[in-house]
Amino acid sequence: MSDTGYLLMVFLVMTVATFITRLIPFVAFRNKSEHPLLQYLGRYMPPAIMTILVLYSLKSVDLTQAPYGVNELLALLLTTLLHLWRGNALLSIFAGTLFYMAAVQLGLFTGLY
Repeated sequence: MSDTGYLLMVFLVMTVATFITRLIPFVAFRNKSEHPLLQYLGRYMPPAIMTILVLYSLKSVDLTQAPYGVNELLALLLTTLLHLWRGNALLSIFAGTLFYMAAVQLGLFTGLY
């Protein structure tokens, strides 16, 4: 088998495996939307995942060297305030990320210390 044929087969197998793993929960819980486990997961998993992502992204912030985490703190504050004001997760995450990247790339807070 040629390299191209081999790669196509690998991609096909990966595609089918990914599709099946995404399909199984929908098939298994098709008529059980009132199941207590699903209600619990639907209520508590999104905030738990967001908390883990925030903690993971802040774990390497060095508070002992300039800019002392100001970029991260302001981006987190902007994201939180936008989400509380608008209630739109996509808007708040996008704006916070955009602000953080602009602050880091432009060095907005490096000259203040």
